Amino acid sequence: MTPIPVVDRELRSESEVQAAGLDDWRQLLSTLAARFATKDFATALALVDAIGSAAEEVDHHPDIDLRWGLVAVRLRSHDVNGLTDRDLRLAATISDLAAEHGATPAPHQVMIAEVALDTADASRIITFWRALYAIDADGASDDEVTDPTGQLPTLWFQETEEHPTPRQRFHLDVWVPADRAEERVAAVVAAGGTLVTDEYAPSFWVLADADGNKACVCTVLARHATTD
Repeated sequence: MTPIPVVDRELRSESEVQAAGLDDWRQLLSTLAARFATKDFATALALVDAIGSAAEEVDHHPDIDLRWGLVAVRLRSHDVNGLTDRDLRLAATISDLAAEHGATPAPHQVMIAEVALDTADASRIITFWRALYAIDADGASDDEVTDPTGQLPTLWFQETEEHPTPRQRFHLDVWVPADRAEERVAAVVAAGGTLVTDEYAPSFWVLADADGNKACVCTVLARHATTD
């Protein structure tokens, strides 16, 4: 295996990712995500095969979800837990391959759901959740539990003041492309939801259903300035 050059281990900022001109892709959390619609399963499978060959050539491998008429791809440099030039280059290659196979990009459809658990002391409960997810504590994060197999959603511990049950402790953080966030918020409000606050927009909007259960619509914008 060829050592990874230092420059290919440097994390790229959200603005640098945007400047790369990857129109088929959107940044969600620390990943680049894309969806490509195909005319049938055979075409989707052929596209996956082509992506696999390209990934092997550069020794950088995406997560791929293959379904009838759909290929969803996520890119991240796992060794540095973020996006690097390796991801940007492979994203451009995958877009070219998708076009060659007649696949239609659908960047407006990408999203990630993350479960947030309010707690006054994450250290008090994180070992429980690591055990439930079957995660080795060595090298694990102190504020989230991430399934290494990709089957379960990331569980993130949100700091809050001590409070008793039955106050809501869990909520969903739904990550969407930044250019679709306001549309999603409007759709939720139109469906009977309430906008609790947009104080932290465009980083996130807090919404509630008719029973008062809260959820957040989140983007990668201004993440350095706020926390939800």
